[in-house]
Amino acid sequence: MHTGIIRGTAMLAGLLWLAACSSSPKSRDYPGYMTRPYTIRGHRYHPMSVEQALGFEQTGIASHYNECALWGLVSGSTAIGENVRPWHLHAAHPTLPLPCEVLVQSLRTGKSVKVRVNDRGPFVRNRIIDLSEKAAEHLDMKHHGLDKVRITVLSVGDGKWKREAPPLATPA
Repeated sequence: MHTGIIRGTAMLAGLLWLAACSSSPKSRDYPGYMTRPYTIRGHRYHPMSVEQALGFEQTGIASHYNECALWGLVSGSTAIGENVRPWHLHAAHPTLPLPCEVLVQSLRTGKSVKVRVNDRGPFVRNRIIDLSEKAAEHLDMKHHGLDKVRITVLSVGDGKWKREAPPLATPA
């Protein structure tokens, strides 16, 4: 009987480990794009349309957050139902359609990273985007907490709904 308990515990631990190692942040629970209005702390937010988002740029302050617990074994979830893992490059934005891909460039370091915007936030005054811990590491901002960034939308949607933004202009 003691051996059965050990085997069962080992099997459960193995299954939890495999679930934690899932590398796909994508969810199939939403059709197309999420652009519906929502309310947080009494403030009504109206996400932009896909057409408005394509080619959208914004400059401002970025912060970073971590929705995971127990070293990534317990994940949080995003506004579109995707699991959050510590190694994912994702972000939260209050008004971009979900999901979309943006290029985030630190104006302090010049470093940039592509992230998947799949969550809502930040809901702190004067902040434009909340980055995952891994994205913050790529920009060398994790220990600074906040950083001035420029975000540029590269695409909106997934699969058959994916729409690419016009190519970025290259300096002459």
